[in-house]
Amino acid sequence: MVVLVDLERRQLIGMAPSRKHADIKAVLLSWGAQVLADIEEVSIDLSGSYRGLVHRLMPNAEIVADRFHVMKLVNQELNQARNAFIRKPTALPTGVKPAAKAAMKNSKYALLKLEQTLSETQRDKLAEVKAVAPQLAQMHQQKEAFRKLFDGDNSTQAILDFLDWMMDAQTLYRSSVGTMSRWFGEIIQYFEHRTTSGVVEGINNKLKLIKRSGYGFRNFERFRLRCLICWHFPTYAA
Repeated sequence: MVVLVDLERRQLIGMAPSRKHADIKAVLLSWGAQVLADIEEVSIDLSGSYRGLVHRLMPNAEIVADRFHVMKLVNQELNQARNAFIRKPTALPTGVKPAAKAAMKNSKYALLKLEQTLSETQRDKLAEVKAVAPQLAQMHQQKEAFRKLFDGDNSTQAILDFLDWMMDAQTLYRSSVGTMSRWFGEIIQYFEHRTTSGVVEGINNKLKLIKRSGYGFRNFERFRLRCLICWHFPTYAA
């Protein structure tokens, strides 16, 4: 299922039964050509298929890559590097292996969470990881620097800093930088508009809770009605 939300008014405005192009397109076309032409911004994850759909149906809309999905790229690659380090202890000197094994145990959130929100225990764990894995220490530093890019008020400086980060991180974050290069235009739109899909993610979490509480739904229309009732929308037929 795909949820469509008016981010300005923070309202759920459409639900498609699946992520298929045909289902999403049907919902969008039901709004009418004038409504689609009046849409100014669309915030999406890094899905090329959705980008093409927006270009075709909403000719005047600026596409903004959701900052949390961009950040997710970096976190995923950092975690992949952590897992690779755990899987290959033979690359370490014999005397370092026991300390490295202990340091990497339960280290995921110490590396991935925002550093300033870490508990004292997690800070100690992060220090242990950095002591035995210099590459992970450097990747963590670059991850924190990347996160801070989205917090600045100066859009021009943020774009320049983003370019500098891509240049500095291309060795350790090869996959992330490659994806960012392909989505560069949509990513820098965030610094102009500051639009995110946070509201959509919140709605998605609530929808998942509704689905779990109902132990699943075999009929999409019943699921749709249940969701509309939850947000006090009229329960007319789709």
